[in-house]
Amino acid sequence: MNVKQYIAARAAKELKQGDIVNLGIGIPTMVADFIPPGVHVFLHSENGILGVGPTPDQAHIDKELVNAGKLPVTVMEGSAFFDSASSFAMIRGGHVTVSILGVLQIDAKGRIANWAVPGKSVLGVGGAMDLLEGSKKIIVTTMHTTNEGESKIVKELTYPITSERIVDLIITDLAVFSVKRDGLHLIELAPGISLKEVQQKTEAPFHIAESIIGNEVNA
Repeated sequence: MNVKQYIAARAAKELKQGDIVNLGIGIPTMVADFIPPGVHVFLHSENGILGVGPTPDQAHIDKELVNAGKLPVTVMEGSAFFDSASSFAMIRGGHVTVSILGVLQIDAKGRIANWAVPGKSVLGVGGAMDLLEGSKKIIVTTMHTTNEGESKIVKELTYPITSERIVDLIITDLAVFSVKRDGLHLIELAPGISLKEVQQKTEAPFHIAESIIGNEVNA
């Protein structure tokens, strides 16, 4: 399992029976392959599918069956297809239980930027703004740093903000943070990762769970 698969698998553990779940572009699409056994959820794609299944193998790819990121998908028995307007009505109507989104940056308050990079053309806003405002719970999945080694968890956003809505959980290749009114709370370290490494690679300030401090002291 590579690090992106680890992040997706960790996010999948947050899903509960009966959740209606929207998977954003990037790492979130991989969550479909790691739904825990015995947990039945309904995966939603804003291009008009409810009931997305695991990633198809090469022998079973249908070029006409794709998710919002234009990646091939399978569908589960009983799945439904509808137009984009109906799909966004579901989102805006508060019918999505959990949205799992990729990001460019997260700030110290838990707000995200994930739709535009300054100086680069924007093909479309996409559904992130609607998902942030309409979903009951927001989980972010991302690598902790950029390819250049810069923290994605920053004091202040330098990319255009997506929404004032703060996210609920941040899952990276290094750690898991919950987001509360007083900021970010480090609640879990990834296997083999130390608190010191997370501190070095996180620009934004954060609180540390007592369990993590205790484990570091006893290590």
